[in-house]
Amino acid sequence: MSWMRRVAAAAAAGFLGLSVLTGCSLEPSGVETGPRAPTGLAEGTVLYFLDSDGELVAAERDTGRLGTIAEAVSLLLTGPGPGSSGLTTGIPETAQTRVQVTISEDMVTLRLPLPSTRVSARGIDQIACTALVAHAQAGASTDVRARLIFTDTEPEAEDGRLHDCPASA
Repeated sequence: MSWMRRVAAAAAAGFLGLSVLTGCSLEPSGVETGPRAPTGLAEGTVLYFLDSDGELVAAERDTGRLGTIAEAVSLLLTGPGPGSSGLTTGIPETAQTRVQVTISEDMVTLRLPLPSTRVSARGIDQIACTALVAHAQAGASTDVRARLIFTDTEPEAEDGRLHDCPASA
């Protein structure tokens, strides 16, 4: 090796060693603080009821958490509740509020504990909106529709009409 190559290699090794020791002139930064990160938890469940004009309105029921689709629709079946002045429902109150939910890629299917003959068209909208909003709030796709299966739905008709939420977001 020629003396020029030895000098160049020694200079490169020295520069590399100096860079490692000095950290390339970068100073460590302190811990940055900012606002608290969102937790993703809701303080309540959004339910859809009817106002005095029969229009769908979102009302938050204070549950302390987001909850599931089945829990949201079950709460909806109990009615507007105290402190919900002016809100009504197109769904009859029922002692049985257990709702079964099945989710597929493009559909949320709900088995409801009441006959369709007792639910108004706006009541069907209430159920569909409540289910679809609960699904979306859980971080799932908003490109889904709701299938409602009532106690009087014939098994062969379970592929019946699919519902969207007509309420404005």
